[in-house]
Amino acid sequence: MTTTHRETTTVTDTGSSHRALSVLRRTLSSVFARVYLVAVVLMCVWAVVVTLGDNPDASFAGVVPVVATLPVSLLVVLPPDHWSMLFLPIALGGLVNAVVIGWCARALSRPRPGSGPSS
Repeated sequence: MTTTHRETTTVTDTGSSHRALSVLRRTLSSVFARVYLVAVVLMCVWAVVVTLGDNPDASFAGVVPVVATLPVSLLVVLPPDHWSMLFLPIALGGLVNAVVIGWCARALSRPRPGSGPSS
């Protein structure tokens, strides 16, 4: 009788996860991406302050951060069982948009081959 022995190996792809984190870090290190994230946070704080106050515009205050983080914020719309459920789509939309803004800023600031000063 012969027996076969099989080894199970676990393959972990740490290279791609480190690469993804490094790309995320580089794109979010852009000044433009950080300014956008600060603006989104300020809009959320403003919406909470206006909603808690007795203002006639309080019912539409939550729309401003949602519009600022389109299109992702509308793709992840959750039923508002709790007031914090409104901030999850806004946070995800703001993060995705900040990554796109940072990527665009890096791509536009990168020197192009052959576009340097000619002699």
